[in-house]
Amino acid sequence: MDQSANKKPLSRQQQKSKETKAKIFSAAKNILQKDGYEALSIKNICEEAGVSNGSFYHHFKTKDDLLSYYIEEQPSINPDFLDVPATSTEAKEAIVYVYLNYVHYCHELGVEFLANYYTPKNQSLNPLIRTERPYPIITVQNYIEKCIDAGILKLSCSLEQFTTDIRMIVIGNVFEWCLKGGDADFEGNMRRSLETYLNGAF
Repeated sequence: MDQSANKKPLSRQQQKSKETKAKIFSAAKNILQKDGYEALSIKNICEEAGVSNGSFYHHFKTKDDLLSYYIEEQPSINPDFLDVPATSTEAKEAIVYVYLNYVHYCHELGVEFLANYYTPKNQSLNPLIRTERPYPIITVQNYIEKCIDAGILKLSCSLEQFTTDIRMIVIGNVFEWCLKGGDADFEGNMRRSLETYLNGAF
């Protein structure tokens, strides 16, 4: 299904806003790849992007808010694929699919970006201080809630613990990929570790 066919065209202002956000994000990505997280300041981002501080704060609250933008802007999953499944096996396949989609997006961004993004100093990764968890974990949480309500799944732990476990598995796989400079079976490792966990979770 082509989701873009159902979307209304952006207004001139919306298009301009989207382009500015993309320019700011691209600047941050360049700084991260070249100089690392320590060099990532709003001043440096604005200089690299050629925008004012006011323009930055119009679109993002903080530099970590900007970094979370890359997760939220990744290619979305066809919503029909995440409809209520017929079986728990289908639910497992859907969850794995969401994160394999994430793996492909990580490849697009590159190992240098991800290696600098996944640092304890990046508070956009901290679920305790975010008002919303970034995609894709929020997608999986909503999906699991639908499955539980429909009686398809019964978790062996709380939903909060489940999403925490999934998040830690994903971060571990990203870290392993970065640690090896991209020379790891990122997709295969993600699939195997998620399937192993999910087989015991429900």
